[in-house]
Amino acid sequence: MSSNDSLAKTIKVVVGISLICSIVVSGAAIGLRGMQNNNKLLDKQKNILAVSGVSTQGKRISDVYKKYIETKVVNLNTGEYVDSHQINPASFDQKKAAEDPTMSIRLSPEQDTAGIIRRSNYATVYLVHDDSGKLDRVILPIHGRGLWSMMYAFLAVAPDGNTVQGIIYYDQGETPGLGGEVENPNWRAKFVGKKLYDEKFQPALTLVKGEAAPSARSKVDALSGATLTSNGVRNTFKFWLGQEGYAHYLTKLRQGELNNG
Repeated sequence: MSSNDSLAKTIKVVVGISLICSIVVSGAAIGLRGMQNNNKLLDKQKNILAVSGVSTQGKRISDVYKKYIETKVVNLNTGEYVDSHQINPASFDQKKAAEDPTMSIRLSPEQDTAGIIRRSNYATVYLVHDDSGKLDRVILPIHGRGLWSMMYAFLAVAPDGNTVQGIIYYDQGETPGLGGEVENPNWRAKFVGKKLYDEKFQPALTLVKGEAAPSARSKVDALSGATLTSNGVRNTFKFWLGQEGYAHYLTKLRQGELNNG
């Protein structure tokens, strides 16, 4: 047998094995996609419920979520809810919308305090109802750039459109023990009861160096040793509480102009 024949057989075997492996890997990826999507949805629901004020102890996350949480899409330019026939809240993807020039705007450097570059014209909000069906709080998704990463959070606001009832950072890549402390429950608890806006309804929620006085209505301690991450959190609030963020929506919520479920 010639060396060329031997080489040809070797190549055929390698190609055959590679083809089989690719089929197996592709099949596994497709087979696991449904499970991955379900796990991703469950994780999202857990984070939303974490700031909802609803107990999940001894209950299925999906059941609690379905009972108490209502999803809506808001037009950020008007502050009004979008008809579900126009945009389906269950399938709307705010991140993808921000990448679509027909559904988003490119922010100017002056506008883009949060460092997000593009902002979707629409945002998903989550209405939390109590057992009687009354609106208890609204959960707003916010995000902004920290030192190393884009930081994603859910901010829970009272029906007055001004009082913080909780916050959770669920996706961030800041330095563990420093900027990563945005996930620390003790630090997050300091936001509860703080006001988003001042008496003239200008964005006021911010972080300050050192210890914020307990009586400070809109100030929270900055993260120790994490100045740039703290600046990122501060700028995130400044953007999302402003005119390019949820200002129009929160004004309508505060004034009772919305049909909240």
